[in-house]
Amino acid sequence: MGKNKKIYTLGAYLGVLAIFSALATTLVLGRTNFLGTTTTLVRMAGFIEQFFSPESIVNSTYYSNIGIRVDWQFMLVIGIAIGAFISSVTTKTFKIEFVPPVWKERFGNSGIKRAIFAFAGGILTIFGARLAGGCPSGHGLSGLMQLSVSGFVAMFFFFVVGILVARIIYVKKGA
Repeated sequence: MGKNKKIYTLGAYLGVLAIFSALATTLVLGRTNFLGTTTTLVRMAGFIEQFFSPESIVNSTYYSNIGIRVDWQFMLVIGIAIGAFISSVTTKTFKIEFVPPVWKERFGNSGIKRAIFAFAGGILTIFGARLAGGCPSGHGLSGLMQLSVSGFVAMFFFFVVGILVARIIYVKKGA
């Protein structure tokens, strides 16, 4: 099977997964709960915080509203990580890289510098996702699946800003 055919097949599977997640949550929970990971990542942070400071979770109105629980979306996020690992091992592409080659070429070999930028980028990303009320998978996959205008607008800006930031960060001056 060619590479493009595999990508199209995986895209079709993702579409089927999105449809089944919408149907299942509607039938089981009585409400729609589409694909997305932002709230799940915040719940994971709540699990960690609960381990170190249980009283802060009890006193948090945010966590009392969303709850800290393991649900199907939580398992989806865990499955993404496990699936990526299994895929990389079975295709023999698994490797631990503290500084990817494209970063090394542009910014040098400092693993600490890379970690600081990755951490800062993660903070900005989760802040933006929470501010927007969802992440690219939530707005993009679920929003576009519903033909939502907000999904199209969100995806347009995700792509435009992503391209601009990549050009600013990775395109060398004078190239």
